Amino acid sequence: MKQSNNRTIEQSNNENLEKIRHSLSHIMAQAVGDIFKDVKFGIGPTIEDGFYYDFELPRPLTDKDLPEIEKRMKQLLTQKIEFKKSEVKPNEARIRSVRQPYKLELIGELAKEKEPISYYTSGSFDDLCGGPHVNNTKEIPKDSFKLTRIAGAYWRGKEKNPQLQRIYGMAFETKRELENRLKMLEEAKNRDHRKLGQELELFMIDEEVGAGLILWLPKGAILRREMENFVLEEYQRRGYQLVITPHIASQKLFSKSGHLDFYKDGMYSPMDIDGENYYVKPMNCPFHIKIYQQASHSYRELPIRYTELGTVYRYEKSGVLHGLLRVRGLTQDDAHIICTEEQLTDELVGVIDLTKYILETFGFKKFKVILSVRGKDNKKNYLGSDQEWKLAEEGLIKALKAGKWDYQVEEGEAVFYGPKIDIKVLDVMGREWQISTIQLDFNLPKRFNMNYIHKNGNKKKPFMLHRALLGSLERFTGILIEHYGGAFPTWLSPIQIYIIPVGKAHFKFCEELGGKLKAENIRAEVDLNRETVGYKIRKSEKMKVPYMLVIGDKEMKSKSLNVRIRGQKAVNPVRKSGALDPTSLSKKRGKLYSSQPPQEAGLSNGVKKMTQKAFVDRIKKEIDNRR
Repeated sequence: MKQSNNRTIEQSNNENLEKIRHSLSHIMAQAVGDIFKDVKFGIGPTIEDGFYYDFELPRPLTDKDLPEIEKRMKQLLTQKIEFKKSEVKPNEARIRSVRQPYKLELIGELAKEKEPISYYTSGSFDDLCGGPHVNNTKEIPKDSFKLTRIAGAYWRGKEKNPQLQRIYGMAFETKRELENRLKMLEEAKNRDHRKLGQELELFMIDEEVGAGLILWLPKGAILRREMENFVLEEYQRRGYQLVITPHIASQKLFSKSGHLDFYKDGMYSPMDIDGENYYVKPMNCPFHIKIYQQASHSYRELPIRYTELGTVYRYEKSGVLHGLLRVRGLTQDDAHIICTEEQLTDELVGVIDLTKYILETFGFKKFKVILSVRGKDNKKNYLGSDQEWKLAEEGLIKALKAGKWDYQVEEGEAVFYGPKIDIKVLDVMGREWQISTIQLDFNLPKRFNMNYIHKNGNKKKPFMLHRALLGSLERFTGILIEHYGGAFPTWLSPIQIYIIPVGKAHFKFCEELGGKLKAENIRAEVDLNRETVGYKIRKSEKMKVPYMLVIGDKEMKSKSLNVRIRGQKAVNPVRKSGALDPTSLSKKRGKLYSSQPPQEAGLSNGVKKMTQKAFVDRIKKEIDNRR
């Protein structure tokens, strides 16, 4: 192993900032050592936005400890402490860290592998570390860092090891950068999908049901179904065939696919059924291959594209479960394309184009694309011939260029059975989320002896392409909630129009209006609860409904309705006269509007005068244009 116990985990382009963050991790460790007795030090690397350090301490830390530690850090920074590096032999290192068991473990490994061993000394703190650091603490601004939270962490990430206490900190080069980041974190808390999922009544997790297993509430089920309908309709429009497969399968299938050899730790324990072991499925791929193999195929039939919203089950440790983002039961928009060598590039171009369309329709405009290829020096570690890898990698590159996507190549990062593309989206807050994967597979076609009849009459092995564009519906929904802050575009909103009667005398009119809207497949809800109008308005705003109608005597008698549009303060009178004519509604496909409808030309202050029919047409057009 290289000396990396205190090294950077996520590299920054700013070397000076990395030095500041790394040095602050040491200053924090020194402050903790000044405050507590008999501290055992773990590691203290830099991470994205800051740093952390792991400690074994005589008592559990609480958030109340952070201000005291931070205060001591600032006192140390004023002392103009120098960071001095020294390289030592293993025996000297053991003497310097004689009371630090975690450091001694690292020293033993460094000595065994004959790696250099170095220390950094800053004042009274002496730490095993490879660096780099600032020269002096005067280079570190006192007002541009903050300790943010405490967490438990197993030593070296292994749950059989002792659990240490980890203190996280953030650090930047200026106070303003820190403040901006803290504001963004506060906004992230407000957008947390777990918080909004509860407030918007989208999903829940119940201990008696089980950790990591999602219960979709009625509003969340509507949101999910809209997502499912959109992607499946688009996939089928582009030539994919819908299939459905079981949730469990015999051990024989997963032995043949190799999952029991390579993925058993991620699978659940088997069930004995009639003396044979069955497993809940961790992947959909083997099932799709079996569907392909139920009949022989000519080259004229290819490509064949199977797609499924298939629910799979994967074991995740309880400590990593996180709302919708990390679960144990997940539904993938899985697809497998089986094609000839000549068709591969065109199929990849089609998948890239589809990926871009799907993600943009859901409101994502910025992407980061990673192309993982095999290493040049260790080809023996990969399945498939040089010709297959060459064709696959060149096809992926051509597809990315055809889609006009910028990408970066990571050599040696391909999995052993084929190259792949990973696509990350940037949400409205600039955070990166891994979403789509497009993966070539040279393994399963060989394991299952897949073939097709070539035009020369001989059997030939096809190319197989895995792709999941949303990843999993659970994770994608969590990301979508945070991206929109729960204020979904009209087509995704569980409730599209919220109708509020002022009093009991207005109930019948509101129910009739709601019925007309529902007949046009618009999701309208009439609030007949005996609550104040103000309370109902606040409730609608909290639910982030796109449109709200308040109906009183004036609205029933006049030729217009009062429409409140989410995100606009103006109240817009809309005429209620005019019959509903669904034949005139727009059916065009198009790009997403913003979550707030555009102003009509010639009108100001958000005021629009429309017949009831025009109002419905407007909403239907928003819905259709998002598809």
